[in-house]
Amino acid sequence: MKHILSVAVCATSILGATAQIHLPRVFTDSMVVQQLSTLTIPGQTSPKSTITITPSWDGKPVATKADAKGQFSVSLPTPAAGGPYNITLKDGRNTLTLSDVLVGEVWLCSGQSNMQMPLKGWGKVMDYDREIQQAKRPKLRLLQVTPSTSIQPLDDPQVNMSGWRSANPQSVENFSSIGYFYGRALTDSLDIPIGIIDATWGGTPIEAWSPRDALLKENEFGEQLEYLAAVGYDTAKIQADFDKKYAEWESVAIPKSFDNTADCEWGKMPVPGLWEQSVLPEFDGVVWLKTTFTIPDDVPLKDAILSLCAVDDEDVTYINGQEVGHTEGYDTHRLYTVPGSALHHGRNEILVMVVDTNGGGGIWGDPENLTIAMGDWKQSLAGRWDYAVASDFSQLPQRPQSPMCEFAPTTLFNAMIHPCQVMPIKGVLWYQGCANVGRAEQYSRLFPAMITAWREGWNQPDMPFYFVQLAAYQQPMQLQPQSQYAALRQAQTSALTLPHVDMVTAIDLGNADDIHPKNKQEVARRLANVALNHDYGRTNLTCSAPRVTSYDCQAERAVIVFDAPVVIAGGGQGFTALDDKGHWHLANARQISPTEIEVVTDDLSSITELRYNYADYPLGNLRSTANLPVPPFTLPQRYH
Repeated sequence: MKHILSVAVCATSILGATAQIHLPRVFTDSMVVQQLSTLTIPGQTSPKSTITITPSWDGKPVATKADAKGQFSVSLPTPAAGGPYNITLKDGRNTLTLSDVLVGEVWLCSGQSNMQMPLKGWGKVMDYDREIQQAKRPKLRLLQVTPSTSIQPLDDPQVNMSGWRSANPQSVENFSSIGYFYGRALTDSLDIPIGIIDATWGGTPIEAWSPRDALLKENEFGEQLEYLAAVGYDTAKIQADFDKKYAEWESVAIPKSFDNTADCEWGKMPVPGLWEQSVLPEFDGVVWLKTTFTIPDDVPLKDAILSLCAVDDEDVTYINGQEVGHTEGYDTHRLYTVPGSALHHGRNEILVMVVDTNGGGGIWGDPENLTIAMGDWKQSLAGRWDYAVASDFSQLPQRPQSPMCEFAPTTLFNAMIHPCQVMPIKGVLWYQGCANVGRAEQYSRLFPAMITAWREGWNQPDMPFYFVQLAAYQQPMQLQPQSQYAALRQAQTSALTLPHVDMVTAIDLGNADDIHPKNKQEVARRLANVALNHDYGRTNLTCSAPRVTSYDCQAERAVIVFDAPVVIAGGGQGFTALDDKGHWHLANARQISPTEIEVVTDDLSSITELRYNYADYPLGNLRSTANLPVPPFTLPQRYH
């Protein structure tokens, strides 16, 4: 029997019991506990009752007494990897047994949408059908934390699938693909139980994943956090204050209807596609998009399905003047039911109001997902749409943000990370940063601060922490000195100053038109090789590309020395140089020894700074002899 363990659901069914044993939702059947550690099990039972916990791995009961509120906590030493075991809890009146418990290695994967991206679901990774069919690993167990927020730290998270599940075709299809592929690699290589906890939420910034004290130490978000304390964390008061502020902003920022569109100046833009990559660079605001479709006279009119890809960030969609749907979320696929009564034979008009608060903007995704369908009739809507700017946010006060939303400081840490810290883990995998593009200097401080705070919360100061550097994205360019994506990638490397932190880069795995590249298998393989090398003694595995150890710059020539052999592959070389007048230029590289690269410029008398792969979508071609890409770097080295 699968036990759902929470304060709201009974864990036993003994009639007449005045209180039953409740555990946080991270403790369920089929769980994996970290080997050779101390497992602390907190819970709730009858006040002042004696509770005994017996793990079958050693059969030694441990007893404790619940306090006046019925709360208890017991710590158990865990053995080396093995199982399955049972953990039995008795309070003299009730018995609860956690069955099929494995002991092995537990890893947490966290971050935004590229870590959240499921095998199937909205993600559809490369070869997802085959991967799902082959997902049968009894020793690999998965726990998925439900995306949720809280303005104060919680002790019990919301979870999907009723708790821990073995990896199988049903449990993996909506689970983090990187998390699953990473767990699969460790299970297959180590042949021991592996547990993966998926605590992810797309589009979210690092401050939402950070605890209060870490942010205040960096002198960030103090005003928002102090406001919460000042109102006593009263959610009704907080919501009322926010509603008032947002209504004031919305009254001047967001059109109330489409009545004024006839007076707009209309242009053309490609759809699907992000407008910042085409007609509206660096634009945040409200844009009207419209197109038409034609229903043949012989097609019976009935309810239709409008597939609108994803919309960055929000939309209100009309067909022939009738609203058919509205959605928030930049990576959410829109599927709207269009009443047959709203349609007619001949020409029909689609009008979409798109609200974009930061980066990207527009209707984006696979053209195959941009359609209108009615029965057997279906028409593509991809092409050049009309557009008109309705509101430019750069000309308005900053948009208010709810202190309780997933983008607000601490809310995700409080609801999704803090309650998991009751369980010992081996380490963390992290893939996040897109939501902080444009704030690189701040990120360079918040990222290491968050890592340190998480380690303190787990009481594991040397806990391994491995992260993914952002993939290439947007228009490929060789010279882009103001790239905000490149600046964020550089800010990510600030964490490398901490011990037991390492990075894999996905710079070569990107897609110019899709912020969610599909090859998550390779990202997971690189992360797994880092862990296998650093934590499991597989030192024969190559887990990192060559990195710069020194460089010598003389006038128009610089020699860069790496810690391992480097190869210049075909294509663009990715180097740019700054002259003493503050201008950036392309530079050329050539190999002078297995570990040395010479970079020269034809039109500079001096090089004051050198960059490699500094662009949103860079075209560099340095690789290791094992074909790993050399991560972007700046010389002299700096982290923001």
